[in-house]
Amino acid sequence: MVRMPYVVQSGLSPSMVLRWKTFYQSDPVRARNVDEGLWRRTQNPENAEQSGWRDESDARRRMLHYWYRFDVHDADLVLTDFYMYSTSAYPREELPHLTASVLTGLGDGVWEKVGQGLWVRGDLCCSVESNTPHPQDVLAGRKLPAGYATMDVTVTSLPAGAARSLSGLPWQVLAGGMRQKDRRGNPTISSDLSEIADLLPFHVETGCGISVESGLPALHNLHELYGVTDRRSNRFRLRAESDDVLPRLLRDPEHGFRAMTAMFASCFSATPGPAYESLRVLAHGGCVAGPIITNNFDLLAVRAGLAECYVRRFDQKVPAVSFDSQARSLLVIGSHADRRRVQARARALGLPVFFLDPEGFDEQGTFVPYPLEGVQDADVLCRQDATSGLRTLAEILGVGP
Repeated sequence: MVRMPYVVQSGLSPSMVLRWKTFYQSDPVRARNVDEGLWRRTQNPENAEQSGWRDESDARRRMLHYWYRFDVHDADLVLTDFYMYSTSAYPREELPHLTASVLTGLGDGVWEKVGQGLWVRGDLCCSVESNTPHPQDVLAGRKLPAGYATMDVTVTSLPAGAARSLSGLPWQVLAGGMRQKDRRGNPTISSDLSEIADLLPFHVETGCGISVESGLPALHNLHELYGVTDRRSNRFRLRAESDDVLPRLLRDPEHGFRAMTAMFASCFSATPGPAYESLRVLAHGGCVAGPIITNNFDLLAVRAGLAECYVRRFDQKVPAVSFDSQARSLLVIGSHADRRRVQARARALGLPVFFLDPEGFDEQGTFVPYPLEGVQDADVLCRQDATSGLRTLAEILGVGP
């Protein structure tokens, strides 16, 4: 039976408790003790290859939003609040499959029904609601094709009012429209970053590549955990029979909590790797301008002693990023999040853009290509990992020990 707070990691060392108090308890920009994610998958002509869109009758939709809050009690890392919301739209004939899997999950998990569409288990409450049309679609003047139906499932430990305050975010993101992919240019390929020596100091933007090199799971693990994309085919999971995240959670919430809190626990436990040390050396040597611009939620840059400008947003828009007036270039390290548009802003200011990215990753001894999408003609691309590339750059620039 799930009771809150739920212990994620017990027996923290005094240094881990101090890490929590130092880095996680307060921040004016974001709640560092919260792990939040939002996945939106829709069928559109623009994403037909991944979504299976063929014509206007294809309007499948699946959105999943989670919000987990953590704390340290005594020497335990605990989950204090849990929220997960899934909303799906499928052809009406498919919805009974999803309804049946949700009800089976509730039954197998021994949830107690307490009202129409409401169940409880320990400190968790589950609500299930089917609508045709969905109230949010009506509010937005958005129409699904004839024959479509929707279903919402929410599992939370939060009071009803707090849960409602979170429920609007997926719909705001949906109203913002889908991301348009960039068209890749033909960058100059360089064996190292020596060209940047004439363009100091440089701003730095980091993506998940540098974090993976510090031992953190790659983000595609979240895609698999939350069932948003099939990695083998690279297609969206947009069918009722594959919409199984909430049914699995309902069937065994304890197992679900262990899996769903693992990313935050990994980030908290991780130590900034050698690439961060090289980045710190470069910064202290006067080669880096301004804070590290990052999409990463792991706090490794801050814990490495670097100032951070956090730009991850679910609406795919970058907050105002103030480029240092002394900066003469931008170095992008392991970031494929072109939707953040930091590079576009740098180019608009006339700053040359350098990429440090192997354009792929190792998976069980096999190199899996992962080409950059947003790299452009005038950019310079060095196909090294962050650890090797930054160490070499520090040697070229003559900084550090």
